[in-house]
Amino acid sequence: MKIAFVGGGSGGHFYPLIATAEVLNQMPEKPELYYFGPNPYNKDELKDNNIKHIYCPAGKLRRYFSWQNFLDIFKTLGGLLTAFYKLYIIYPDVIFSKGGYTSVPILLMARFYRIPVVIHESDSRPGRANLLARKFARYIGIAYDEVATYFPEDKTALVGIPIRKVIAKINSDPFTILGIPNDKPLIYVTGGSLGAERINSLILLSLNELLPDYRVFHQTGPQQEKVVTETAQSLVTNKKLLENYYVKGTLSADMVGALLDAATIVISRAGSTTIFEIALHAIPAIIIPIPEEVSHDQKTNAYAYARTGAASVLEEGNLTTNLLTSEIRSIINDPAKYTAMQTAAKNFSSPQASTKIAEVLISIGLEHE
Repeated sequence: MKIAFVGGGSGGHFYPLIATAEVLNQMPEKPELYYFGPNPYNKDELKDNNIKHIYCPAGKLRRYFSWQNFLDIFKTLGGLLTAFYKLYIIYPDVIFSKGGYTSVPILLMARFYRIPVVIHESDSRPGRANLLARKFARYIGIAYDEVATYFPEDKTALVGIPIRKVIAKINSDPFTILGIPNDKPLIYVTGGSLGAERINSLILLSLNELLPDYRVFHQTGPQQEKVVTETAQSLVTNKKLLENYYVKGTLSADMVGALLDAATIVISRAGSTTIFEIALHAIPAIIIPIPEEVSHDQKTNAYAYARTGAASVLEEGNLTTNLLTSEIRSIINDPAKYTAMQTAAKNFSSPQASTKIAEVLISIGLEHE
C-alpha cells in the first residue's frame, strides 16, 4: 500500500502529517509513505519517519497584489505537469492533504486519476485548497465544530489535530529536562517558530511586574533572541530577578513537550496546532492572535478555543502590559477559574486524532489497492 502526504509550507500544515506518519509506521499494513511538494518544512522529520520526498513545485496565490503572483502561475502549471507524471509513476492508494497552496497540483491530478483523497482542515475557517477538494474528497477531518458547515455532512468528522508523540507524551520530571527549579509558577511565552515582536515587547515591559512572583520562559524567535536578552538586562531593575527569566530563540520538540508539562500558563499566538498542543496538556492559556489584516485564521481560531472556556483572548491592537499582567494573575490566583480552564482544555483536546486519521487512510487505501 502507498500513502501520499501533501500540505502547505508551514509547520502547522507539516507536523500533523508527521504525527499521522508516526502511527502509520506502527500499523501492521506497513504502507510506503511519500511526501509530495516543494522543499519540505523539515527534511529530517521525513527521513526519521521513512517518508520519501517527491519534489513537486507549486505557486502561491496571495491575497494582495504582487508580481510574484504572475510568476507563480508558471510554478503552478509546472506543478500540475509534475504531478501528472509522478502520480502516474507512483500511483498512491490514497492521498492525505493538509491543504495549503502546495497541495493544489497534487489534488487536481488526484481527481484526474481517481485516486482517493482525505483532507484535514486545522482552522476554524477553511482554506481555499480544502474548499477546492471538498467535493471529491472521500473523508474530511476537521478540528473545530465551527468549520463543519463548509463541508458535506455525510463525509465530515470532528477529529482534532494530530500531535507528534514527542510533544504529546507526558514527562514525569519536565523541570529537570528544562534545567530550571520548580519553585514558582512558570509562564511559557511563545510567538510561534519565528517569534512575535509585539508579544516580545509586551513581555519585556512586564518583567518587573512578573519576575518577583513567576518564572518566565520566553521563546522569542531566532532573530530576536539576542535583542530580547540585552533589552531585559537593561529593563529589569533588580538584576537578581533575571535568574527567573529564560530566553530561547528556537525550541526543540523535546523542550516544547517539557514546557507544556511544566508550565502553569501559556501565552501564545493562535496557530491551530499550537492550540491543540496546549489543550492536550490541559494548560490554561492566554491567546494573542495575529491581527486579522495579517492572518485571516488566527482570530477565529482564538475565539473558537476561548468559547470552550480553556483560554482567554487578548487582541493585539488594544493590549497593554497592565492588561496582560492582570489577566495572568486573574487566572493563576483563582483556583476555581484555573481548574475550570484545565478541565475545558482537556475536554477540547484530541489525543486520538493521529490514530483516527491513520485508520481512515488504511481503510480507504485497502479498498483502492
